[in-house]
Amino acid sequence: MKAKRKRPGKKMMLSGLLLLATALLLSGYNIWTEWKAGVSAHHVLEQMEGMMETSRIPEAGPDPDTPDYILNPNMELPQKNINGKNYVGILELPSLRLTLPVLGEYSLPDMAIAPCRYAGTAYRSGFVVAGHNYRTHFGSLNRLETGDPIYFTDMNGNGFVYHVAAVQVLGADGVEEMLSEEWDLTLFTCTYSGQTRFTVRCLAEWP
Repeated sequence: MKAKRKRPGKKMMLSGLLLLATALLLSGYNIWTEWKAGVSAHHVLEQMEGMMETSRIPEAGPDPDTPDYILNPNMELPQKNINGKNYVGILELPSLRLTLPVLGEYSLPDMAIAPCRYAGTAYRSGFVVAGHNYRTHFGSLNRLETGDPIYFTDMNGNGFVYHVAAVQVLGADGVEEMLSEEWDLTLFTCTYSGQTRFTVRCLAEWP
């Protein structure tokens, strides 16, 4: 006689259904979190536009309208409080059709709202901005190419123009390398594994 094959038990089927439901809930939560982050950044941008002066990029040579940061490059980025958070400016990545506010200080909870200043200032080399890999934040950094323009405008309306010079993948413990002042601007985000950091290095076109 042939031995009867045992059919999957109800417990096994129930476990499978629970795993599937958990995966769907997690996926839905991630999508909701990304959407919420995008909406939050958009609302902040609307408020920032009414607070900032018209963006201007200084021309070569001193003049009566020379911005303070050129006369004093060691000054800190000005900050303005919006909804209880301090912001230092707006970051624009035209090739990704992305415009985002930048928070003045780095923390994991704040990165759920907007990219954060990780180190430095736009007035000197070594300006570093970190962001989550949400599709509405820094999730598309890997699509940037050498030569792509990037703009940063501080809260006083001073504009800074950069271009992508290199892309790198750094280890999670590569803090010293991340903070290298060889680059004027660095943008980075976690890769999906969480073990490495996708890093975009930029050079300033002025001053």
